[in-house]
Amino acid sequence: MCELFGYSSSKPFAVNDYLKDFYSHCNCHPHGWGLALLDSQNYSIYKEPINARRSLKLKKILDNPIMNKNVFAHIRFATIGNLTLSNCHPFYKKDDSGRMWTLIHNGTIFDSSDLCKYAMVQEGTTDSERILLYIVDEINKREYEKGESLSIKERFNLISNLVNNLSFNNKLDLMLFDGEYFYVHMNCKDSLHYLKSDSSIMFSTKPLNNGHWEDVPLNTLLCYKDGNLVFKSKPHNNEYIETPEQSIFIKKFLKSLDNVSEGEYVW
Repeated sequence: MCELFGYSSSKPFAVNDYLKDFYSHCNCHPHGWGLALLDSQNYSIYKEPINARRSLKLKKILDNPIMNKNVFAHIRFATIGNLTLSNCHPFYKKDDSGRMWTLIHNGTIFDSSDLCKYAMVQEGTTDSERILLYIVDEINKREYEKGESLSIKERFNLISNLVNNLSFNNKLDLMLFDGEYFYVHMNCKDSLHYLKSDSSIMFSTKPLNNGHWEDVPLNTLLCYKDGNLVFKSKPHNNEYIETPEQSIFIKKFLKSLDNVSEGEYVW
């Protein structure tokens, strides 16, 4: 499936070498790439529905130091949604209070009635975009009911409940940023790792470069700010293990896509 990269730190740090290593996996994930610089003074989203190795835009970005406190990156292996810009990660959406939410996802939502209605209003056709629309919609509902913005603890508890429900029978490795806090969830063993330092934490589907990478806790929502853990949920029981039926579904979808060739390095 897809691969995810995330970085949260108390101070800007050039992550170019890690990103180059991450994007080097793109021939196994050739259906698109994305990059999100998430600092409030430098919020930018870049993405294309092509193999990252073929992207002159990405080469230009990586040729200059990426000095940010919060970063997302994604390379796509499509399981739902055709190869279009609107189906590339990251996805982003403002809530009614003006907070910008950004999401990247590795996995497939095979079964969730809560997401069905968003198929009529989303820009693309992916289940991942519907996850973000659902989360923002629920945040808006709770804040309308309360009559004011939710506290970070209330936001965390709400997102934890939503993630627990969505992870049932579905693969839900994701990273989410609300403009201030960085959320991480994994429910498939050995599919997300982290590298911690004194002032930062880095996440990647596969360990990158050197360093002591560890497994992200399974079935647990984590919340970070400036590289430090703020909240950690109790583990749920929805570990994802792919069924034969799900494997057949994914293989049929991949056959429906146009052939995507491997990319030649341009960076």
